[in-house]
Amino acid sequence: MPAKPALADSHQLLQRRVQKLTSILDVAKAMTAQHDLEELLQLILREAAKVVEADRCSLFILDRQRNELWSRIAQGASGEIRVPLGVGIAGTVAKTGEIINIVDAYSDDRFNRSIDLTMGYRTKSILCVPMRDARGEITGVLQALNAVDGAFDAEDQEFLLALGAQAAVAVENAVLHDEINKLFEGFVSASVVAIESRDPSTAGHSGRVASLTVGLAEALEHLTTGQYAGTRFAAADIQEIRYASLLHDFGKVGVREPVLVKAEKLYPHELEVLRQRFDLARKDRHLESFRRRFKALAARGERFAKEIEEEEDELLARELKELDGAFEFILSCNRPTVLAQGGFERLAGISQVGFNDARGAPQKLLLPSEVQVLSIPKGSLSSLERREIESHVTHTFRFLSQIPWTRALRRVPDIAYAHHEKLDGQGYPRAIQAEEIPVQSRMMAISDIYDALTASDRPYKKAVPHALALDILRKEAEQGQLDKELFRVFIEADISKRFIKAR
Repeated sequence: MPAKPALADSHQLLQRRVQKLTSILDVAKAMTAQHDLEELLQLILREAAKVVEADRCSLFILDRQRNELWSRIAQGASGEIRVPLGVGIAGTVAKTGEIINIVDAYSDDRFNRSIDLTMGYRTKSILCVPMRDARGEITGVLQALNAVDGAFDAEDQEFLLALGAQAAVAVENAVLHDEINKLFEGFVSASVVAIESRDPSTAGHSGRVASLTVGLAEALEHLTTGQYAGTRFAAADIQEIRYASLLHDFGKVGVREPVLVKAEKLYPHELEVLRQRFDLARKDRHLESFRRRFKALAARGERFAKEIEEEEDELLARELKELDGAFEFILSCNRPTVLAQGGFERLAGISQVGFNDARGAPQKLLLPSEVQVLSIPKGSLSSLERREIESHVTHTFRFLSQIPWTRALRRVPDIAYAHHEKLDGQGYPRAIQAEEIPVQSRMMAISDIYDALTASDRPYKKAVPHALALDILRKEAEQGQLDKELFRVFIEADISKRFIKAR
């Protein structure tokens, strides 16, 4: 009979040990899934305090370059703490790799009482263990303060050491994950610089499209009705959208620069050739006028010289005015427009007007190829040049497909690939149908068009007012090219004003 209480105590101790071991396994699983370093450190400290039944815990990571320990996370502390290697309890454990377990901290000369004074805390018992990675190297220390029952025992040492080993691997993975993220961020930033260096007038476009698209994605999460009610994007999904948006135009590095920055329908050198042709035509009109004057004088006699002079002056002025008017009309046709326009019929008539060059050979004021280019109804690009510009999407996809994206970011190439597709199947480069266009690409399409319209004046276009830009987008949505529901959210959530600073 007397053995029963001892048996019950033994069973309780065993149950407690099993619970702690189970807790360590659960924490290990949680640590494996957590990649955010700050949250991971909080998780480790919270669970460590539970496992060894401590009042609070601290975790220090070894900074080998500075030969010291540092911690942004120490329960009860605010701000970063740095401890030289070999100094204090934590510094000693990090340097020697030995466990320190003391009942009375103030009786140990290695303990730094100033930390207690700074934090307004009274440290009594301390258990400090090294954190070792998979290679057995010390990466930091895990420290438990003030055991609930007054002292930490051998079992607590064992558990904290096991937890520290798991924590070391988890912290290393989190740091590596953070470094990979920073690597991607650096790569994306450098890529955006490369894109915008080709055409400095578009500076900021990629960043604004990313802000608008991410803002629209976040706005969808508040919908309770409609097609996109219940849509949710995890943090990794938002990052994926952001990267795809930032890099959606990267393929423009594969487009010829003159085409990429073409400001007007005719290239500058083409317009200069046309100007010189009109100058020759003016000289030819003067020459013809003098020839007519001589012929008239010979036929009518010198007594009609004044009359002939007045007639020819009037005729020449009319001819020169016609040439100047034709050239002014050509200049107006040469300017691109955001909306499709017509009224180019006069060009055909101008192309029939001729003159004689310096060698007396007959020439035309406008060539058929020039008439074709000047008659472009919208923008500044010919059909061939537009196809070249449109090829940037394919270049983007091929480039992004070469990057070893993480699993969370694997759809970046596909999202960017579809940002110029239309729901009616009339987009490019693949002319895919609505069901094949990802929602992320649909959002980016709205953001991209809006920013392209409203961005500051560029050499090839004027900035379009906010209201007109929305009208253009609304028209495309009504025609079945853009997603109506997403456009409605874009307007109602006031995405353009909430996520884009004043230009």
